[in-house]
Amino acid sequence: MPETIENEGAVAVRTRVGHSLIKDRMKETGAVFGGEHSAHYYFRDFWGADTGMLAAMHVLAALGEQAKPLSELAADYHRYIESGEVNTTVANRAAVDERTADVRAAFAGRPGVTTDDLDGLTVDGPDWWFNLRPSNTEPLLRLNVEAPDDDAMTALRDEVLALVRKES
Repeated sequence: MPETIENEGAVAVRTRVGHSLIKDRMKETGAVFGGEHSAHYYFRDFWGADTGMLAAMHVLAALGEQAKPLSELAADYHRYIESGEVNTTVANRAAVDERTADVRAAFAGRPGVTTDDLDGLTVDGPDWWFNLRPSNTEPLLRLNVEAPDDDAMTALRDEVLALVRKES
C-alpha cells in the first residue's frame, strides 16, 4: 500500500490499528483515507467513519470509468501475495511476549531486514514484510505476511508460524 500511495504523489502514514487510533491519526495528518488489513476503511469526507459500503461505491465508480474488467483494474494495485490474517491462540501475555521475542531474534541481523514496534512487531525484508501483533480483544497473535509470489509468502508465513506455534 505505501508504494501505491507514494506513486500517486501522496504520503503514506502508518499507525496502530483500531478505530479511534486511526481516526485520530487521520485528523492529525489531514489524511483523506485510512484502512486496515482487516477490511476497515475510513474516509475523511465521510466524517472518518469506518464504512465498507463507501469503499465499494468508490470501486464501482472506478470500474464504471473504464472498460477493463474488475480483475484487471484490481491487478494494477495488487503487487504482492498476501497471507490474509492468520490467528494463533495464545495462553497469556507472557506467551505473546516470548513468541514475539523468538520471531524478532530469528530475523535479527539478516541482510536488508529492519524491524519496528509501532503495532506489535513489523519486520521488513528486501521484497517482503510481515506484522505479528497481539489482538486487542482476544487471546490471539495475529500475523499478516506479504511477499512477491506465493512460494515466498508461504515460506515466510510458515517460518514465522513455526516460531509462534512451537511447544514451550
